[in-house]
Amino acid sequence: MQYPEFLKLLFEKTGIQERAIRENGNEIYIAATAGNFRELCLLLHTGFSSPVMLYFAEDNIELRGAYTLYCGFLGKKIKKWIFAVLDIPKESSSFPGISKDVVSAQLFEREIKEMFGLTPAGSPDTRRLRLHDEIWPEGFYPLRKEFIGPVARQSTGKEYIFDRIEGEGVFEVPVGPVHAGIIGPGHFRFSVAGEPIINLELRLGFAHRGAEKLFEGKPAADALRLAECVAGDAAFAHSLAFSLAVEKAAGLEVNEETGINRALCLELERLYNHAGSIGGMAVDVAFSYPSALAAIIKENILRLNERLCKHRYLKGVNGIGCCELIKDKEAGRYFRENLGKIEEDIKLMKKILYSSVSFMDRVDTTGIVHKKTAEDFGVTGLAARAAGIDLDLRSIFPGVYKNTSFEMIKSEKGDALSRLNVRFGEAEVSLRVLGELINKIALNGQICGPVTVKKAGSGLGFAEGWRGPVIYWVNLNKNGVIERCKIVDASFNNWQALALCAPGNIIPDFPVCNKSFDLSYAGGDL
Repeated sequence: MQYPEFLKLLFEKTGIQERAIRENGNEIYIAATAGNFRELCLLLHTGFSSPVMLYFAEDNIELRGAYTLYCGFLGKKIKKWIFAVLDIPKESSSFPGISKDVVSAQLFEREIKEMFGLTPAGSPDTRRLRLHDEIWPEGFYPLRKEFIGPVARQSTGKEYIFDRIEGEGVFEVPVGPVHAGIIGPGHFRFSVAGEPIINLELRLGFAHRGAEKLFEGKPAADALRLAECVAGDAAFAHSLAFSLAVEKAAGLEVNEETGINRALCLELERLYNHAGSIGGMAVDVAFSYPSALAAIIKENILRLNERLCKHRYLKGVNGIGCCELIKDKEAGRYFRENLGKIEEDIKLMKKILYSSVSFMDRVDTTGIVHKKTAEDFGVTGLAARAAGIDLDLRSIFPGVYKNTSFEMIKSEKGDALSRLNVRFGEAEVSLRVLGELINKIALNGQICGPVTVKKAGSGLGFAEGWRGPVIYWVNLNKNGVIERCKIVDASFNNWQALALCAPGNIIPDFPVCNKSFDLSYAGGDL
């Protein structure tokens, strides 16, 4: 095998032999030992300037008497995903933790501990992430194959202790977990001195559904519909990442037209969500006209979705090995006409917002996430690009985008205005790309059918959703049934960025900070 120079040096430093390397397309798996796992992860992290992109365990006790740990990084320049892999014997209950040195690993290690009962040795934080101590008893680890849940939920007598900031004039403002709206549940505890926020602590997990466990034992085709429900406003990005993972695992190749159809749907999803998020920022500063215009724009895009895909939120259009749109000349004409009107309305909304001195005052320098902070905590997607980080899976793995005028949009300041600028920039790019893609598909009504998967294998699938990367790793048995499914939504790490951007701002500006990220409780809680 031919490896990049850096990997060759890495092998020399760690003593890893070539026989310990396995490739699967754009994935490289490096088998480590307990003695060199930590060193390998640190070298991958620094060598590729990559945060931990996904980090999870798999129960292989029945197969080989061990749990298997995967810690994944992204080599942007070499366009590869690189995994450090470690087998943890059944009799062991710990593994070498890396989060003391790699902050972006912290939430993942907490998740591994609560879901598998494996302790990251040396980690500064091993608290539970989603299974709240107040109602979830000790000794139950849901992602083990042998798991049988507690008979009944009841109080354990424990209490979650929030960080307390003390001092004269300091007081706490608790918000949630139930909010005065239709958003998901999450607890925000502000420590303030007067108006400025000193500290914000988030607590999620109130909507934990055990999504990854629900995938186990399901045929791939059935599980695809489950993927669409993981985070409803990113239904297509999740279905796309899942289907790509299954297709990789099963060795399936899709034709270019399917790739174009999928890119169309992905950009439509991005467009309607960016419109809604921009409108939400206007609502939070009581700027009613642009928020109403945003609602009209979003509704028009949803109607466009339904005309082209039979579903306003793009469910049911994607399949394993296929993605079928309504293809007739009338649909194409309707699409082009409405795309032009949507573009005009977005330009008008931008003009209204950017010409308002009071609105600009509310978003400029509000909720800053500095580039170094974003890099350390593994912030991805739109929030990362607004802080000056070059990370967009569409530019690293372009696929059908290479034949379009796609460009990555980023800003530098990391504030709410920067995130707004990136949204408008990405909306403009999506409109342009959609206009180009619609001319590439054949409007002849040809139908492609989903493929039945009956093959063992594992694979990684990913998509740059509207919030950021959506990543699925699946392992299939010989019948095409899912043995393990790992899901990472951009919201998982990005909730930390919201907490970090709040100090120094005032509570009335927090809704603007929150909506500028527009994160998913469901995507974070799984």
